[in-house]
Amino acid sequence: MTAYRFIDAEKAVHTVRRLCQALAVSRSAYYEWRARGEDESADLALRVHVRAVHKANFGTYGRLRVTKVLRDEEGLTVNHKRVARIMREEGLAGVPRRRFRVSTTDSKHSRPVAPNLLQRDFTAPEPNKIWVSDVTYLRTSSGWAYLATVIDLFSRKVVGWAVAEHMRTELCLEALRRAMVLRRPAPGLILHSDRGAQYASHAYGESCRAAGIVQSMSRAGDCWDNAVAESFFGTLKQELVRGRVWSSVPAARRDVGDYIHEFYNSRRLHGANGLRSPAAIEAEFNEAFRRDAA
Repeated sequence: MTAYRFIDAEKAVHTVRRLCQALAVSRSAYYEWRARGEDESADLALRVHVRAVHKANFGTYGRLRVTKVLRDEEGLTVNHKRVARIMREEGLAGVPRRRFRVSTTDSKHSRPVAPNLLQRDFTAPEPNKIWVSDVTYLRTSSGWAYLATVIDLFSRKVVGWAVAEHMRTELCLEALRRAMVLRRPAPGLILHSDRGAQYASHAYGESCRAAGIVQSMSRAGDCWDNAVAESFFGTLKQELVRGRVWSSVPAARRDVGDYIHEFYNSRRLHGANGLRSPAAIEAEFNEAFRRDAA
């Protein structure tokens, strides 16, 4: 090893061939030593990037998402096997997906329900054509808080949300109101939900009709009919909640807002989007629309 370091230090003055002959070492052994050293140096640099990417994304990304960020955002040439090895050695891991079944639906009512217009086809040709909505719960030290969301099927972007200490119709209406103010969809938008009492209420139905929204509802007791909304809540539980108990409803509302706006919508790589964020998908659509209109 000392001989190799001496060769490395003197190669600017003498040729590697002559130095190897003088020290009775083979050139191939010297070059192998150099390659190992370069690999170790490159690994050290890559470890810094891997740790930074993992931390910046709520500590949730596994090898594939970390690799994509390193390639697309940092311009590094790296494969997922190498990233997986470094993450393993650094004690880093993605958050494993688990199935969550949230029992916030009260479908035992006599109110009229809308037909299921989606039939589990969770695709949309463009933004603001099909939205899905649902409610889940969050634990606080003073009791339950409830989160209602509205998600655009085209990009999986959360376009409206609200958190309150109750799960009455007003909660779902507030999430819808925010989505309408933000997106201003044209009449004919389909809004899919379960058949819970909030969504089947007269007030919710009237708000939808006044806005030109066509309601669609899942079959009774079938969470797969609203799988996109359920999937978002599963992701939220795994990546943000993780058993957390918030000190208050406002504290839960603040953290949920940060998660949605600062991470999920803007940066999180979504499997249904080909590992692109909801914001990236919509930006690509808008750019294509501008080109076609020009």
